[in-house]
Amino acid sequence: MPSTPIAPAIQKPTGAFVAASWTAMLVGALTFLTGLWNANMALNEKGYYFTLLLFGLFAAVSLQKTVRDKLEGIRVTGIYYGLCWVSVVAALLLLTIGLWNATLSDSEKGFYAMSFLLALFGSVAVQKNIRDLALFGSDEPKVEDITTA
Repeated sequence: MPSTPIAPAIQKPTGAFVAASWTAMLVGALTFLTGLWNANMALNEKGYYFTLLLFGLFAAVSLQKTVRDKLEGIRVTGIYYGLCWVSVVAALLLLTIGLWNATLSDSEKGFYAMSFLLALFGSVAVQKNIRDLALFGSDEPKVEDITTA
């Protein structure tokens, strides 16, 4: 018997949470990028870490969106849902492998790892806030409005 999705109770995010989310994402990403800019590493190595940051941010936002879609009863294909999970895990694994093999001090490796994770966390929170705020500020009919009409 197929399970029916339970509509989550969505509250409008507070201004403080929205600001904290954007701050986390921007501080994480800008700190990571500043570290890359100032790093003594080859340009191809900088490109590797830059691409990982972009890939990780996209994968995290995409995963958050698909999880939210499933919760709201919006159809998500299994292949895309699985691909989102694989992408997030791949980004984290590639960063781990890259830092493990990098000729950086342990504190530099920790710096990159923590700023990367902060940026990913912030991007998920920002995506959640954008989605929540769209429900409160949108003139589009909600699923409940359509089903009860």
